[in-house]
Amino acid sequence: MKAAVINQFGDTDVLKFEDIAVPSPKPGHILIKVLAAGTNRLEHYLREGSVVPEFPFPHILGADAAGEVARLGQGVEGFDIGERVIPMPGFPTDEKDYDIYPASLAPSFTLPGLGIWGTYAQYIEVPARYTLKDDTGLSAEEVATLPMALATAVRAVKEIGNVKAGDKVLVQAGASGSGSMQVQVAKALGAEVVTTVRDDAKGEFAKSIGADLVINTRNEDLVEKVMEWTGGRGVDVAIDNVGGDVLAKSIDAIKATGVVVAFGFTAGTEVTFDIRNFFFGQKQLRGSMGSDIKDLQWGLEQVKTGKIKPALDRVLPLSQAAQAHYLIANNQVTGTIVLQPWAE
Repeated sequence: MKAAVINQFGDTDVLKFEDIAVPSPKPGHILIKVLAAGTNRLEHYLREGSVVPEFPFPHILGADAAGEVARLGQGVEGFDIGERVIPMPGFPTDEKDYDIYPASLAPSFTLPGLGIWGTYAQYIEVPARYTLKDDTGLSAEEVATLPMALATAVRAVKEIGNVKAGDKVLVQAGASGSGSMQVQVAKALGAEVVTTVRDDAKGEFAKSIGADLVINTRNEDLVEKVMEWTGGRGVDVAIDNVGGDVLAKSIDAIKATGVVVAFGFTAGTEVTFDIRNFFFGQKQLRGSMGSDIKDLQWGLEQVKTGKIKPALDRVLPLSQAAQAHYLIANNQVTGTIVLQPWAE
């Protein structure tokens, strides 16, 4: 099969389009023909080598896919060859951990493209237990934008942030792949949403997916605008996709007893903030990582009702995975870039 393979850490040019043996499905697993593979910023960091110190090379990145059943491993029931499916973008690899909830707390939890070979390939092998039937009615390219961004957004906003109807929610970087899903999940839960962008085009995109207020942080003060929007109270919950110096602004923008969900670190892994504001305001800082199959199931139900829509930036052949990573690294993406493994 064809795959975008890395044999070392480095710049985008380490992604090579190569021939790799097709995996054979183990008992209880499914071999999925990947019709479309979504990309995530995490994979840019993994390729660089800034997340984990080593992989057993060669390695295949990619957590997101939409595909169809190609082969069934021994003992797999309930799936038909050719049936459209969506593999989970993260799951335990040890069967003894299958009943741990959420799955992201399991000792053997990993992502395709991290602990095992990923979706930048024509085929991927996944446990049947962590494979969902695709009844969304969407194209494979649209579906491939969803799994990781949607499932982790549901986990961060609904489960960790406990967002509910009537809440006011701040989503940092609302035009990104993760942020755009978090905006939509919060809206599906009945919240009002303010989000941040760094250019007007991304601001228009954020409005198109339901943001009630968009703040361009290049020329507007985040905390000032949030306080103005909330009558000086602050938001109930902030989903911080950025980290670095921005996380302190998220803390300042929430109400007393409010919650900041730390979700990313595109602005840096080191965070400094004034503990007095945090302490006297009795504010909370929570981390959110990974997801559970229940999160993706809930999110896909919202997709089917039209409350959440895929955010597809563009489609490229898998052979241009390096170009996709270049665009991600240079913040030239609105939504998600999707790769087509079977495109010429």
